[in-house]
Amino acid sequence: MDALLVITTLPDAEAARALARRLVEQRHAACVNILSPCQSVYRWQGRLEEAREVPLLVKTSAARYGALEEAIRAGHPYELPEIIAVPVARGLPAYLDWVANETSPGSESC
Repeated sequence: MDALLVITTLPDAEAARALARRLVEQRHAACVNILSPCQSVYRWQGRLEEAREVPLLVKTSAARYGALEEAIRAGHPYELPEIIAVPVARGLPAYLDWVANETSPGSESC
């Protein structure tokens, strides 16, 4: 199983919670961690911007990445959302098996 850690940010806790729940309910993700708000500094359309954002860490399988990306884009308020997928090189085998099972559209929870 090729596991991925997908990172995205939302503008507030309510939007982050709503997206996290949707991703898990739809089996695009096994688990989503909603982190504490952070301050982001970036350039957007030629201007230096600062924003308070809520990061999400999404655990999924490589097989589900396309559907996950589509779901994030569909439920995201930003014109250009941050969506970065990092391959998981190693991990506790039982945990990685759980991620694979939970992101399998036809499977039931462990």
